[in-house]
Amino acid sequence: MAEDRPVLIMVTSRTRDEAERLGEELVTSHLAASGSVIPTIHSFYYWEGRLQREHEALLLIRTTAAAAPAVHAYVLGHHSNQLPEVIQLPIEGGAPAYLAWINEQVGSKDTR
Repeated sequence: MAEDRPVLIMVTSRTRDEAERLGEELVTSHLAASGSVIPTIHSFYYWEGRLQREHEALLLIRTTAAAAPAVHAYVLGHHSNQLPEVIQLPIEGGAPAYLAWINEQVGSKDTR
């Protein structure tokens, strides 16, 4: 089913602590199967007409297409940035057992 297909959501954060907090909250609420944080990335972009250069953290979230809207809403409601980067990509392949595990974890109340 299309709702069961796994997706990867990428979120940049001002700090590693914020990225870890967001990821852990998504996993403990069963909106995501797992999260990983890359603690330091170097970002550059224009904001309000000025070139910005920032050190940020990158949160990688594995979830399902069905849960993705709730993940987006959660991040937008709990992120410190005015306009957080939230990008969703389909997961087109991978180890079948791992992809099945993602589906089992999202929405599950079993915390084994």
